[in-house]
Amino acid sequence: MKAIRILAAGLLLFSGVLHLVLAIKDPSDPMFLTALIFGIIYSALGVLIALKKRFAIWLGFIIPIIPLALSPFMADYKTLDAWEWIILAIDLLVVLCCLILLVKKDK
Repeated sequence: MKAIRILAAGLLLFSGVLHLVLAIKDPSDPMFLTALIFGIIYSALGVLIALKKRFAIWLGFIIPIIPLALSPFMADYKTLDAWEWIILAIDLLVVLCCLILLVKKDK
């Protein structure tokens, strides 16, 4: 379970930094504020999961579901670049890791 928790924390930290870099890279992007907010939240969740905070695992399960659920309706798959696909894949991995942590208690 420790490895899965560290994986979830690392992926959230990486995704948070990636969101922040992409937001700062193009402040004129209409999704600038959204990317900035998700970057801050993901980074904080990554740290909290690494510190073994149980509520952070719940939030790490719930919050990444939001972009995963909305992407079929809001994303134009013809214009998505590689970074956006990577972020969606990371979100899916984080959700799966947090689900495993929630189902199986740390021993």
